[in-house]
Amino acid sequence: MQMQDLNGKVAVITGASSGIGEATARLLAAEGVHIVLAARRRDRIEALVEELGNQATAIETDVTDNSQVEWLFAQVKDTFGGLDLLLNNAGLGIHAPFTDSSPEQWRGMIDTNLIGLLNCTHAAIPLLKGRPGAMIASVSSTGGRYGVEGWSVYCATKYAVVGFHETLRKELGAEGIRVSVIEPGAVWTEFGHNLPEQALRERREALDALHAEDVAQAVVYAFAQPPRVLVQEILVRPVKQVAP
Repeated sequence: MQMQDLNGKVAVITGASSGIGEATARLLAAEGVHIVLAARRRDRIEALVEELGNQATAIETDVTDNSQVEWLFAQVKDTFGGLDLLLNNAGLGIHAPFTDSSPEQWRGMIDTNLIGLLNCTHAAIPLLKGRPGAMIASVSSTGGRYGVEGWSVYCATKYAVVGFHETLRKELGAEGIRVSVIEPGAVWTEFGHNLPEQALRERREALDALHAEDVAQAVVYAFAQPPRVLVQEILVRPVKQVAP
């Protein structure tokens, strides 16, 4: 297989304190990529820096706060001069029938899943220009393709992510910036924190759910393609997840 040599490239991962973000950081670091870990939980990303050593940097960031996002990417520019991969992974899902949900819950999901992603993407684009194989990759969901009961607002944010990426791909393609969206099904992560733990475990065991590392491999596969190649969309779900 003809893949890019990723050694020496620079990546920013949001939501890097657990799950898919954490797993992708480990996998990219093993390929020689320097990882900038961005998340609200400073202790978690600093612990990951201790594990990855000089391959990683931790910057506490709330992606919903554009001033924090601008500071994050200013640090990336000052330290590295540019960026090769932005992985928009920070996300929030709150389970509730729409009639039982609240405006505060809607805003929380929209601010994190959509506004936060837009903040980071807007700040990253100038640093991606002129870098061969540069990529913006975002973690969406099967819920960005199919409506799922109890997740109406979450699904709405993920549909928006897919639509945004389809348009952004057309805007940035001529500059050689690749735009890719990853759509996982059920995964063993902290996602779904407001659901009973036992119910989550039973569902994921029944589906033989993906591990975070499985999704991380999809991200790295897309990023490691030759610069002329765009893997535009990856839908990855457990074999046993035969319905959305």
